[in-house]
Amino acid sequence: MIFSRKDRPSEDGEGSLWLIVGLGNPGAEYERTRHNAGFLVIDRLAAVSGSSVRRTECRSLIGRAEIEGTPAELVKPQTYMNLSGEALACLLRKEERSLERTLVIVDDLALPFGSIRLRTKGSAGGHNGLRSIIGSLKTEEFARLRIGISPDHPVANTKKFVLDNFPAADSEKLAEVVDRSAEAAIAVICKGFASAMSEFNG
Repeated sequence: MIFSRKDRPSEDGEGSLWLIVGLGNPGAEYERTRHNAGFLVIDRLAAVSGSSVRRTECRSLIGRAEIEGTPAELVKPQTYMNLSGEALACLLRKEERSLERTLVIVDDLALPFGSIRLRTKGSAGGHNGLRSIIGSLKTEEFARLRIGISPDHPVANTKKFVLDNFPAADSEKLAEVVDRSAEAAIAVICKGFASAMSEFNG
């Protein structure tokens, strides 16, 4: 597995640092909530890469991974969802990091549970974490992996819904979605964005 990515893939950036940022809320009470889907994928990527997401910087927890010679940082902002952009903007001030080599992983109430979508850019779509990032970075042009959390019935209170835990009945499907999301991130890195979109956006 190689943690690297460009919107227009090429070989000249091989070996450079990649920033993989999962959005969520800190604290045990939010650990298994739908809004923490991004954190769950970061945890999965950390597990498969043998890294530990513990170091603190820019109000974030970070794990450094070296995968097939390519360095990556796995990031879980601790600012709470609505201020995710402040943490990412702070991290990107370090010279070795760049927005072009950043992938944001986020839950999406507009997509049905079990589906994922890769996008190279886009609006916030009503998501406060993405809205914060767009506001802090002053651009919508950053890659994101969207993880569907919408049920097959109308949601009356969206705020409560996203902050509720995934139900026990969805545990098996959730594990599959998290694994597939991690695989999608790795596909972006290894195969390029167009190939990964073709494979995982179907």
